[in-house]
Parts: sequence; structure tokens; C-alpha cells
Amino acid sequence: MNSIINEIRELLKNKTDEKTKANSQRFFKEKINYYGVKIPYVNQIAKEYFNKLGKISKNDLFDLCDELWQSTYIEESFIAAHWSFFVRKQYKPEDFQKFEYWIRNYINNWASCDTFCNHSMGEFIEMYPAYIEKLKEFAKSSNRWVRRASAVSLIIPGKRGKFLSEIFEIADILLLDNDDLVQKGYGWMLKSASNAYQKEVFDYVISHKQEMPRTALRYAIEKMPKELKEIAMKK
Repeated sequence: MNSIINEIRELLKNKTDEKTKANSQRFFKEKINYYGVKIPYVNQIAKEYFNKLGKISKNDLFDLCDELWQSTYIEESFIAAHWSFFVRKQYKPEDFQKFEYWIRNYINNWASCDTFCNHSMGEFIEMYPAYIEKLKEFAKSSNRWVRRASAVSLIIPGKRGKFLSEIFEIADILLLDNDDLVQKGYGWMLKSASNAYQKEVFDYVISHKQEMPRTALRYAIEKMPKELKEIAMKK
């Protein structure tokens, strides 16, 4: 199986795009390790090599994901995130420990956080809603990426109209967070929930607008009608 990882790494090295490599770091405040491969091609590699793995067990696949996460290269983290999502129909409750480990130990930027949490963790929470209590614990972490994960894991479920009360609970915990990437994360979570619950999210924003950071507020109301935006933004 290590040969597959080695093949992927060689392919990523050979597919470096100089323009992508030159521009990659500017999207991040923290130092990122990257090959400089265009995202559509990274996604293509993830699909092609997942198919090459054939009937691999979920646990063996997760071991390969571990190896990809450990490299610290952002493109490899994307492949790991895709692979874990590809086996979503096989998720079991005990997989949460593995997912939590990846978040706490390997995620070090917003893109890896969102790619993994939007899909794999979001899907897991929909399958096993009791674990949403763990997301509330995430929201109290000292690790900015764990706090962001608590919110962005509910982006897709929220868009589907699920977990509104829990979304508000997590927003309450993160409300005064002074990290702008966490603010954007929970603002995005509220924005997503507004697809199904515009009035409820608007009422939440209005009731907290005096203390809610403007960054989070702007994200939360982004998809609302102009007249509601003006009310929410008025000081």
C-alpha cells in the first residue's frame, strides 16, 4: 500500500504548476506546505487512486489517510479528506475517534479543515446525531482549527435544514471568539442554516448584533434580502 502513496507523491511533484505554487501561500496567514498542484487535478488524483485501491477495507484506507495527513502537504490532506468521504456509507460510531484525531493533530489551515469537516465530519454527524455533543466540546477548544471544525462540520447539514437548535448553541459558544477564521466559520454555519430558516437566523443575528463580531455577522446575513441586511448592519 505504501507504493500507492509514493506514486501519488511523485505525481504531485511532477504536476506542480509554477503559477499555482507562487500564489498558494497568499491565501493563508500561517505557513503552508504545498506542491503547488491545481485543485481540480488533486481531486482527480484522489478519485483515480481510490479506484486503484479496489476493495480495500475502511481501516486500511484510514491507515493510508493517516500517512497522507502526516505529510503536512495541503494537497495530500485534500486527498485524505476525499478518501474518507468516499467510504461514508461504511461509517461506524467508533470512526469519530479517528476523525477527531485528524482534526486535533493534523489540520493546520482553513482549507484542510473545511474540506474534511464539510463532508466527512458533516456526513458522520448526520448519520450519528448524538455526536453533535462532541462538536459543542470542540467549540470550547484552545485550538482554533478545532473550534472552526465545530461550526463548519454543520455547513451541509444546516443547509439541509437540520440541527438548528444545536447550530445556535455552537454559535453561542463561539459568539465572542476573537479569531477571525473562527468567526468566519460560525458565520458561514449560520448563513448555511438561513437557507432553510431565514427568519430564525435573522432573529438570532438581531438579538446578538451588539456583541457579535462584524466579520461573523456579515457572513451570517450574506444570502439574506437587502432590506434584512440593512437592518442587521445598522448600528
